Amino acid sequence: MFSHFTALCAASLLMVPALPAAPAVVVTPDTIPKRIRAQNPDLAAARLRIAEAVGRMKQAGRLDNPQLETSLQHNRNFREGAVEVGISQRFPVTDRLRREKGISVTELKAAELEVRQVEQKLVSDANRALIEVLAIRQRKGLLNRQSSLTKELAESIRTAAEKGEGSLLDAGQARVEAMQADTEARQLDAKEASALAELKPLLGIRQDEGLVVSGTLASPVLPSTGADPSRRADFQLSKVEADIAGQTIGLEKAKRREDFEGGAFFSAERTEDAPDGYENEAIVGLRLKIPLPFWNKNEGNIEAAEATHRRRQLETRALAENIRHEAGGARSEMAEWAELIREIDTNLLPLANKQATDTETAWRNGQADFQTVLKSRAQRLQLESTRLDALRDFHLARARHQAALGNF
Repeated sequence: MFSHFTALCAASLLMVPALPAAPAVVVTPDTIPKRIRAQNPDLAAARLRIAEAVGRMKQAGRLDNPQLETSLQHNRNFREGAVEVGISQRFPVTDRLRREKGISVTELKAAELEVRQVEQKLVSDANRALIEVLAIRQRKGLLNRQSSLTKELAESIRTAAEKGEGSLLDAGQARVEAMQADTEARQLDAKEASALAELKPLLGIRQDEGLVVSGTLASPVLPSTGADPSRRADFQLSKVEADIAGQTIGLEKAKRREDFEGGAFFSAERTEDAPDGYENEAIVGLRLKIPLPFWNKNEGNIEAAEATHRRRQLETRALAENIRHEAGGARSEMAEWAELIREIDTNLLPLANKQATDTETAWRNGQADFQTVLKSRAQRLQLESTRLDALRDFHLARARHQAALGNF
């Protein structure tokens, strides 16, 4: 009875359709910017700065609301009294409101550039993380290829040893070398998982969502020597902030004259004029308040605005120079790595390949020991690893060069 019930449960589980696995996100170096613009949560939050600036722009340049004024007076027995109702409005005598509106429009441009700056930084960080992932995978491929070749060699030695034509010790040593390459590849799995964990949030990918990184590190190609900082969002933002500082000088000068206040009022009064009785009187009038600029002419704020403007201008010039140095340094580093890769490809790797082939041939002919074969293979692997490190560092320098110039 129990066996029949178990069989029925097993059959029921087999009939349940499997849940489809969530599709993994595929990214390449070319799709990084588009993915970040569409999915990155930090960039989505930064875009709200534009909405904030739009709200401030709509609010800027408006008059203060008018004020309604009332007053009521009477004597103890309420037989005599007066009531007054008036309305007043403050209005500037300078172009302060127009200048405030102009500054708010420029601040909207600054908000858009702040969002662009966040986007450029995110793309730069994602590019560097992607380069690390691709370099780790290519290194794993190198180790796996080395392990496969060593295992084939170990199997060949073992087969020959069984025929009395080889040494089982050499076969064991080859297996140890293959296991060591497998262990290093496993260590790279942990580094790849860490690099992917850094890349996922930049691309707006959930923790439980798959990520497939496609592509390889391309051969090194040097960019042009020009270093134009105009595409950098933070440089454009620095120029806009300098413009805002210049506009603020005019605003502070406009504040030297405080707002006038004008209004109209209506008053009614009832008084007793003995022995003639009570008299009623109504008055309509205008009221004007003019502030006198005796003690405060806003000199301090004007001086502060002028100093801020000069500082912003100098900061913009300094940033442009720093960008040129940053781009030039990155390109110089790229040139050094490219030259190293060319040297390895042209001279060192062909020599190492020939040495490994000649050593293995000599060993098979009994003219060299097996340790020499392993050493020549290790030297070739070290050269290939050095080339891969140089290629990775070249692309990291290229990513810094792109970030320095805002080329995305």
